[in-house]
Amino acid sequence: MARRARADEHENHERWLVSYADFITLLFAFFVVMYAISTLNEGKYRVLADALVHAFRNDPVVTAQSTGLAPINRTTTALPPRPAPQRLDPLRREKAAKMMDLASRIQDALQPLVQSGQVRLTQLPHGLAVEINASVLFAPGQAALQAESTAALAAVAKLLAAGSQEIRVEGHTDNLPIASAVFPSNWELSSARASSVVRLFLATGVPAARLVAVGYADNKPVEGNDTLEGRARNRRVTLMILEDLTGTQRPAPAHDAAPVEPAAPALPRDAGARAPAVSG
Repeated sequence: MARRARADEHENHERWLVSYADFITLLFAFFVVMYAISTLNEGKYRVLADALVHAFRNDPVVTAQSTGLAPINRTTTALPPRPAPQRLDPLRREKAAKMMDLASRIQDALQPLVQSGQVRLTQLPHGLAVEINASVLFAPGQAALQAESTAALAAVAKLLAAGSQEIRVEGHTDNLPIASAVFPSNWELSSARASSVVRLFLATGVPAARLVAVGYADNKPVEGNDTLEGRARNRRVTLMILEDLTGTQRPAPAHDAAPVEPAAPALPRDAGARAPAVSG
């Protein structure tokens, strides 16, 4: 009897309608969401999101008409306008052109030393760096300018005297210690060498207000001090010719920049013999 009762039970052939209805509902919700995302109205998006949440929770949707309250004014936040592209300041462009012209003239004045690798010119973001090997200017362990170097420095000083740039003269040594009666350490030697160049510039007509002398000793090497060639490169005087930035904050001079000309060959060793304990 149990088997016959089960056979007589009516089989429901319309159960697929439930799944189909669920599928259509989800598909409708999907298209509604896609349509809402395609519009850039933030207020409508929030209203739709609230409605969908209430719909799937079977909660009654509270509207302004049902409560009698004034409708909420949902306004979209306007995007900030794009800043106008900055145009190159004509004054800034003029200063850069003057600096490039000055670099070309200094390179012409020091052409033999540039070709031999004893002078290197480097373009800075706001100026120019002229690196001069110490063997061109000074005897080993000394801070007095050699007679043959004064003519080249005087030619550079005449070019700078006509401008208005700040000139920062930096003295650098290698890491070999020096302890003489005149120079107790590399600090005094590097500072004295920078001061010697400043005095020559003053005598050539560069105003004192535009000159600065700085000694760094061996704290800013450009190559390693473990070889003769590296120490020879580190013994140098650098002229930091800073662009005239009147009325603005002058940036700190950068030592790493692209060279004006291709890299010069390796610097030769100093002509004079050097004692192991004497720097410069």
